[in-house]
Amino acid sequence: MIIGRLRGEVAAVGLDHVLIDVNGVGYVALAGTRLLAKLQTGDKITAHIETRVTESSITLFAFATDEERAWFVRLQDVPGVAGKSALAILDGLSPAEIMDAIALGDAGAFTRAKGIGKKLGERIVTELAGKAPPLGRFGKFEVAAVAGLASARPEGVTGSRAEAVSALVNLGYTQGEAAKAVAAAAKDGADEVGALVKGALKELAR
Repeated sequence: MIIGRLRGEVAAVGLDHVLIDVNGVGYVALAGTRLLAKLQTGDKITAHIETRVTESSITLFAFATDEERAWFVRLQDVPGVAGKSALAILDGLSPAEIMDAIALGDAGAFTRAKGIGKKLGERIVTELAGKAPPLGRFGKFEVAAVAGLASARPEGVTGSRAEAVSALVNLGYTQGEAAKAVAAAAKDGADEVGALVKGALKELAR
């Protein structure tokens, strides 16, 4: 059984995990400090879940957004990045910052994450450069309700950036060119898809 999402009540919050009560059944999921810091016992929560199954165990990882979950999976495509390392990266960098670091070749940005050294940071940039941003489980990203903040837009939600990159690739630009131009446009303050594409085209025209 693969669990993709849990909706219930926070029964307990640990140093690296949360216990979610779903109709009387408690699910323990590992989570990063960003998410755990938002949670308190009794909170209603809907969390995106990545399920990892091995011969000896089933481990759940909880995320506030489907995009964070998608990046958690993508980061582990890089040799040397395991589950806890990917969580550490997502604690240190938002999805937007991860996209920018890869697009701009900023390997040093990844060293902000606990346990990520210079060599591994360089490997992440090298391995993921030129690749399309990860997709949500069903194509588009979803934002979960965390601690009752269903209407809030969590920091680092960058679905608009992924859409802007995709639009530029459809116009004939390479993945690397598109990602770098969108990162530059975002630094100038653009955040909606249309503004990002417009700003990126200006960058590409230079």
